[in-house]
Amino acid sequence: MNFIETSIKDLYLIEPKLWEDERGYFYESYNQKLFAKAGITADFVQDNQSLSHKGTLRGLHAQKEPFAQGKLVRVIQGKVLDIAVDIRKHSPTFGQHVGVELSADNHHLFWIPPGFLHGFVTIVDNTIFTYKVTNFYDKDSEIGVAWNDPNLKIDWGIPSSEVLLSEKDGLLPQLKDIHSPF
Repeated sequence: MNFIETSIKDLYLIEPKLWEDERGYFYESYNQKLFAKAGITADFVQDNQSLSHKGTLRGLHAQKEPFAQGKLVRVIQGKVLDIAVDIRKHSPTFGQHVGVELSADNHHLFWIPPGFLHGFVTIVDNTIFTYKVTNFYDKDSEIGVAWNDPNLKIDWGIPSSEVLLSEKDGLLPQLKDIHSPF
């Protein structure tokens, strides 16, 4: 596995090593020893999966303590643009984001520790997105920020008229209107 540091400390794009032959391919999507060697000592407690149509945007979400979550995300089928926004209030990169393309073809994973908002938009139909999390879901701990917050300047790669959004995500505030718990 290749752990690639992004422009924001603690966010990693992970390229697994693929073994391919005439039968197909094999790769490890998680190996505790290799992750620990890279400094990621997460204890995963739950796996989640979603199926989304092209243009579906999920996010930007996080959970505050004591239910803050780290996430290891990847795409099993299809393609997404995955976004992580730093909301650690004492971080020099507060409010900045990193976007990575995750797809069934590139097999990349993205490590997003607690202290970040997370969201993604599907680029193709029938995209299956999966993620391991370090804490259980707790509705009362949910926080979120509007996907189109003008201060974040996120280019989601699709026209806003094509975005499929949940009602809940459509009502999220701007980052300046929330108190970061991190």
